[in-house]
Amino acid sequence: MLAVEQLTRRFGANVAVDNASFTVDRPMMIGVIGRSGAGKSTLLRMVNRLTDASAGRILFNGEDVLGYRGAAKRRWQSQCAMIFQQFNLVPRMDVVTNVLHGTLNRRSTAATLFNLWPEDDIHRAIEILDRLGIAEQAPKRAEALSGGQQQRVAIARALMQDPAMILADEPIASLDPMNAQVVMQALRRIHEEDGRMVIANLHTLDTARRYCDRVIGMRDGRIVFDGTPAQLTTGVARDIYGADASFSEAATSTEIGALERHPVHA
Repeated sequence: MLAVEQLTRRFGANVAVDNASFTVDRPMMIGVIGRSGAGKSTLLRMVNRLTDASAGRILFNGEDVLGYRGAAKRRWQSQCAMIFQQFNLVPRMDVVTNVLHGTLNRRSTAATLFNLWPEDDIHRAIEILDRLGIAEQAPKRAEALSGGQQQRVAIARALMQDPAMILADEPIASLDPMNAQVVMQALRRIHEEDGRMVIANLHTLDTARRYCDRVIGMRDGRIVFDGTPAQLTTGVARDIYGADASFSEAATSTEIGALERHPVHA
Protein backbone atom coordinates (compact mmCIF):
# COMPACT_ATOMS: atom_id res chain seq x y z
CA MET A 1 0.00 0.00 0.00
CA LEU A 2 2.64 2.51 1.09
CA ALA A 3 6.31 2.69 0.15
CA VAL A 4 8.58 5.44 1.44
CA GLU A 5 11.82 5.40 -0.56
CA GLN A 6 14.97 7.32 0.41
CA LEU A 7 12.87 10.21 1.70
CA THR A 8 14.91 13.25 2.69
CA ARG A 9 14.08 16.73 3.93
CA ARG A 10 16.70 19.44 4.35
CA PHE A 11 16.20 22.80 6.02
CA GLY A 12 19.31 24.66 4.95
CA ALA A 13 22.28 22.80 6.40
CA ASN A 14 20.04 20.79 8.73
CA VAL A 15 18.81 17.38 7.56
CA ALA A 16 15.50 16.72 9.36
CA VAL A 17 14.79 13.39 7.65
CA ASP A 18 17.75 11.52 6.17
CA ASN A 19 17.22 8.85 3.49
CA ALA A 20 14.24 7.20 5.23
CA SER A 21 12.77 4.06 3.66
CA PHE A 22 10.05 1.63 4.74
CA THR A 23 7.14 -0.24 3.18
CA VAL A 24 3.70 -1.14 4.49
CA ASP A 25 1.93 -3.87 2.51
CA ARG A 26 -1.35 -3.95 4.47
CA PRO A 27 -3.29 -1.79 6.92
CA MET A 28 -1.36 -1.72 10.18
CA MET A 29 -1.07 0.45 13.26
CA ILE A 30 2.46 1.81 13.27
CA GLY A 31 4.14 3.80 16.01
CA VAL A 32 7.05 6.13 15.20
CA ILE A 33 9.22 6.84 18.23
CA GLY A 34 12.31 8.89 18.99
CA ARG A 35 13.46 11.88 20.96
CA SER A 36 12.37 15.44 20.10
CA GLY A 37 14.00 16.58 16.86
CA ALA A 38 14.42 13.05 15.53
CA GLY A 39 12.36 13.86 12.41
CA LYS A 40 9.10 12.15 13.32
CA SER A 41 6.79 15.09 12.63
CA THR A 42 8.59 16.07 9.44
CA LEU A 43 8.21 12.50 8.17
CA LEU A 44 4.44 12.51 8.70
CA ARG A 45 4.08 16.01 7.25
CA MET A 46 5.85 14.88 4.09
CA VAL A 47 3.55 11.88 3.73
CA ASN A 48 0.55 14.22 4.06
CA ARG A 49 2.20 16.77 1.71
CA LEU A 50 2.11 19.55 4.32
CA THR A 51 5.90 19.69 3.93
CA ASP A 52 7.71 19.15 0.63
CA ALA A 53 10.42 16.52 0.38
CA SER A 54 13.93 17.43 -0.74
CA ALA A 55 14.47 13.99 -2.28
CA GLY A 56 12.94 10.52 -2.46
CA ARG A 57 9.53 9.07 -3.28
CA ILE A 58 6.31 8.24 -1.44
CA LEU A 59 4.33 5.61 -3.31
CA PHE A 60 0.73 4.79 -2.43
CA ASN A 61 -0.73 1.91 -4.43
CA GLY A 62 2.06 2.46 -6.94
CA GLU A 63 1.61 6.21 -7.48
CA ASP A 64 4.17 8.79 -6.33
CA VAL A 65 2.13 11.22 -4.23
CA LEU A 66 5.00 13.73 -4.22
CA GLY A 67 4.09 14.49 -7.83
CA TYR A 68 0.52 15.49 -7.01
CA ARG A 69 -0.49 19.11 -7.57
CA GLY A 70 -3.70 21.09 -7.14
CA ALA A 71 -6.85 18.94 -6.93
CA ALA A 72 -4.84 15.70 -6.94
CA LYS A 73 -2.86 16.90 -3.92
CA ARG A 74 -6.06 17.86 -2.08
CA ARG A 75 -7.59 14.44 -2.82
CA TRP A 76 -4.47 12.79 -1.43
CA GLN A 77 -4.66 14.88 1.74
CA SER A 78 -8.24 13.68 2.16
CA GLN A 79 -7.00 10.10 1.85
CA CYS A 80 -4.41 10.53 4.62
CA ALA A 81 -6.16 12.53 7.32
CA MET A 82 -3.90 14.32 9.80
CA ILE A 83 -4.46 14.58 13.56
CA PHE A 84 -2.34 17.05 15.52
CA GLN A 85 -1.14 17.33 19.11
CA GLN A 86 -3.01 20.63 19.62
CA PHE A 87 -6.27 19.36 18.05
CA ASN A 88 -6.60 22.27 15.53
CA LEU A 89 -10.31 22.76 16.23
CA VAL A 90 -12.25 26.01 15.94
CA PRO A 91 -12.72 26.74 19.68
CA ARG A 92 -15.91 28.86 19.49
CA MET A 93 -17.61 26.58 16.98
CA ASP A 94 -19.82 23.71 18.09
CA VAL A 95 -18.47 20.18 18.07
CA VAL A 96 -20.57 18.78 15.24
CA THR A 97 -19.57 21.66 12.92
CA ASN A 98 -15.92 21.03 13.73
CA VAL A 99 -16.45 17.41 12.69
CA LEU A 100 -18.24 18.47 9.51
CA HIS A 101 -15.15 20.44 8.54
CA GLY A 102 -13.71 17.08 7.56
CA THR A 103 -15.82 17.35 4.39
CA LEU A 104 -14.50 20.77 3.30
CA ASN A 105 -12.38 19.35 0.48
CA ARG A 106 -15.50 18.19 -1.34
CA ARG A 107 -17.74 21.21 -0.65
CA SER A 108 -18.27 24.44 -2.55
CA THR A 109 -16.99 27.73 -1.13
CA ALA A 110 -20.53 29.15 -0.96
CA ALA A 111 -21.89 26.20 1.02
CA THR A 112 -18.99 26.50 3.45
CA LEU A 113 -19.38 30.28 3.78
CA PHE A 114 -23.06 30.02 4.71
CA ASN A 115 -22.55 26.99 6.95
CA LEU A 116 -24.85 24.79 4.86
CA TRP A 117 -24.41 21.11 5.57
CA PRO A 118 -26.25 18.17 3.94
CA GLU A 119 -28.50 16.38 6.41
CA ASP A 120 -26.80 13.06 5.65
CA ASP A 121 -23.42 14.54 6.61
CA ILE A 122 -24.82 15.88 9.88
CA HIS A 123 -26.24 12.45 10.77
CA ARG A 124 -22.93 10.81 9.86
CA ALA A 125 -20.98 13.29 11.99
CA ILE A 126 -23.18 12.52 15.00
CA GLU A 127 -22.82 8.76 14.38
CA ILE A 128 -19.04 9.10 14.38
CA LEU A 129 -19.16 11.14 17.59
CA ASP A 130 -21.35 8.43 19.12
CA ARG A 131 -18.86 5.79 18.06
CA LEU A 132 -16.17 7.74 19.92
CA GLY A 133 -18.37 8.10 23.01
CA ILE A 134 -18.96 11.86 22.83
CA ALA A 135 -22.24 12.27 20.88
CA GLU A 136 -23.73 14.20 23.81
CA GLN A 137 -21.06 16.87 23.28
CA ALA A 138 -22.22 17.62 19.70
CA PRO A 139 -23.98 20.97 20.43
CA LYS A 140 -21.31 22.31 22.77
CA ARG A 141 -18.52 24.66 21.81
CA ALA A 142 -15.27 22.81 21.25
CA GLU A 143 -13.52 25.02 23.82
CA ALA A 144 -15.85 23.69 26.54
CA LEU A 145 -14.53 20.14 26.20
CA SER A 146 -11.63 18.49 27.98
CA GLY A 147 -8.39 17.85 26.10
CA GLY A 148 -9.19 14.18 25.62
CA GLN A 149 -12.66 15.00 24.30
CA GLN A 150 -11.24 17.59 21.93
CA GLN A 151 -8.78 15.06 20.54
CA ARG A 152 -11.65 12.64 19.93
CA VAL A 153 -13.46 15.43 18.05
CA ALA A 154 -10.32 15.81 15.93
CA ILE A 155 -10.38 12.06 15.26
CA ALA A 156 -14.07 12.30 14.30
CA ARG A 157 -13.24 15.13 11.88
CA ALA A 158 -10.57 12.92 10.32
CA LEU A 159 -13.04 10.04 9.95
CA MET A 160 -15.48 12.37 8.13
CA GLN A 161 -12.90 12.39 5.33
CA ASP A 162 -13.23 8.59 5.03
CA PRO A 163 -9.45 8.29 4.67
CA ALA A 164 -7.39 5.26 3.72
CA MET A 165 -4.94 6.15 6.49
CA ILE A 166 -4.77 8.36 9.54
CA LEU A 167 -1.56 10.16 10.46
CA ALA A 168 -1.44 11.19 14.11
CA ASP A 169 1.33 13.60 15.15
CA GLU A 170 1.88 13.18 18.91
CA PRO A 171 -1.87 12.69 19.52
CA ILE A 172 -1.52 12.14 23.27
CA ALA A 173 1.45 14.34 24.14
CA SER A 174 -0.70 16.99 25.84
CA LEU A 175 -3.11 14.58 27.57
CA ASP A 176 -3.19 13.04 31.02
CA PRO A 177 -2.75 9.23 31.25
CA MET A 178 -6.49 8.46 31.38
CA ASN A 179 -7.34 10.55 28.33
CA ALA A 180 -4.24 9.28 26.52
CA GLN A 181 -5.50 5.74 26.97
CA VAL A 182 -8.97 6.61 25.66
CA VAL A 183 -7.53 8.28 22.55
CA MET A 184 -5.14 5.41 21.79
CA GLN A 185 -7.93 2.88 22.25
CA ALA A 186 -10.04 4.87 19.78
CA LEU A 187 -7.26 4.87 17.18
CA ARG A 188 -6.70 1.14 17.68
CA ARG A 189 -10.43 0.40 17.20
CA ILE A 190 -10.49 2.49 14.02
CA HIS A 191 -7.60 0.43 12.65
CA GLU A 192 -9.13 -2.91 13.61
CA GLU A 193 -12.78 -2.24 12.77
CA ASP A 194 -12.34 -0.11 9.64
CA GLY A 195 -9.19 -1.68 8.25
CA ARG A 196 -7.49 1.73 8.07
CA MET A 197 -3.76 2.25 8.33
CA VAL A 198 -2.79 4.37 11.33
CA ILE A 199 0.67 5.89 11.71
CA ALA A 200 1.20 7.69 15.01
CA ASN A 201 4.19 9.61 16.32
CA LEU A 202 4.52 8.64 19.96
CA HIS A 203 6.81 9.76 22.76
CA THR A 204 6.31 6.80 25.10
CA LEU A 205 7.57 3.26 24.67
CA ASP A 206 4.79 1.59 26.65
CA THR A 207 2.18 3.15 24.36
CA ALA A 208 3.97 1.95 21.24
CA ARG A 209 4.22 -1.58 22.61
CA ARG A 210 0.65 -1.77 23.80
CA TYR A 211 -1.21 -0.40 20.78
CA CYS A 212 0.99 -0.82 17.70
CA ASP A 213 1.63 -3.76 15.37
CA ARG A 214 4.94 -2.29 14.26
CA VAL A 215 7.35 0.29 15.63
CA ILE A 216 9.72 2.53 13.68
CA GLY A 217 12.48 4.23 15.65
CA MET A 218 14.12 7.45 14.42
CA ARG A 219 17.32 9.10 15.57
CA ASP A 220 18.83 12.24 14.01
CA GLY A 221 16.53 11.96 11.01
CA ARG A 222 17.36 8.35 10.21
CA ILE A 223 15.37 5.17 10.76
CA VAL A 224 17.43 3.10 13.20
CA PHE A 225 14.80 0.50 14.13
CA ASP A 226 11.89 -1.12 12.31
CA GLY A 227 10.31 -4.11 13.98
CA THR A 228 7.63 -5.58 16.20
CA PRO A 229 6.81 -4.28 19.69
CA ALA A 230 8.37 -7.44 21.13
CA GLN A 231 11.67 -6.54 19.47
CA LEU A 232 11.67 -3.11 21.10
CA THR A 233 13.84 -4.06 24.04
CA THR A 234 15.36 -1.66 26.53
CA GLY A 235 18.69 -2.00 24.74
CA VAL A 236 17.11 -1.06 21.41
CA ALA A 237 15.32 1.86 23.07
CA ARG A 238 18.64 3.16 24.42
CA ASP A 239 20.02 3.16 20.90
CA ILE A 240 16.96 4.97 19.48
CA TYR A 241 17.08 7.66 22.16
CA GLY A 242 20.88 7.89 22.21
CA ALA A 243 20.87 7.13 25.92
CA ASP A 244 23.36 5.40 28.19
CA ALA A 245 22.80 2.59 30.70
CA SER A 246 21.05 4.99 33.09
CA PHE A 247 18.11 5.26 30.67
CA SER A 248 14.84 4.43 32.40
CA GLU A 249 11.64 3.65 30.51
CA ALA A 250 9.66 4.80 33.52
CA ALA A 251 10.59 8.36 32.56
CA THR A 252 8.73 7.95 29.25
CA SER A 253 5.72 6.08 30.59
CA THR A 254 2.22 7.54 30.43
CA GLU A 255 0.60 4.77 32.39
CA ILE A 256 1.01 3.62 35.97
CA GLY A 257 2.03 -0.02 36.03
CA ALA A 258 2.78 -0.18 32.31
CA LEU A 259 6.22 -1.68 32.80
CA GLU A 260 4.89 -4.40 35.08
CA ARG A 261 2.34 -5.43 32.45
CA HIS A 262 4.83 -5.23 29.59
CA PRO A 263 8.22 -6.29 30.94
CA VAL A 264 11.22 -6.04 28.60
CA HIS A 265 14.79 -7.23 28.75
CA ALA A 266 17.96 -5.63 27.51
